[in-house]
Amino acid sequence: MPRPTPAQIAYGSATVVISALAMLLLSQTRTGLGVGVVAVVALALGLLVAMTVPLPRTAARAARANEPQTTAAPGSAAASAPAAVSFAARRVTGRRAPARAGGSRIREHSLRR
Repeated sequence: MPRPTPAQIAYGSATVVISALAMLLLSQTRTGLGVGVVAVVALALGLLVAMTVPLPRTAARAARANEPQTTAAPGSAAASAPAAVSFAARRVTGRRAPARAGGSRIREHSLRR
């Protein structure tokens, strides 16, 4: 579970305090049971507000949101490819260097110098 952001904490706390004061003033309750009900409702409302505050966009989500949507023809290979393959293909950032023409280092072990 991700940690709450400062905005979530601030909005949730402000909602609890303001809604509790408003409900106590409007209901004019004096019993312990009434105050307890108001406190529980205020906490529930504060939790609801804190959970609905938009989360910050991560770089990965921002990149995916800015990516152009491509559509494939229904019978093409791209349409039948699994989603995991296309996601992995999107994560590749660069191309491999082309192989050398002579192939002189093919038999050379990486630990030998």
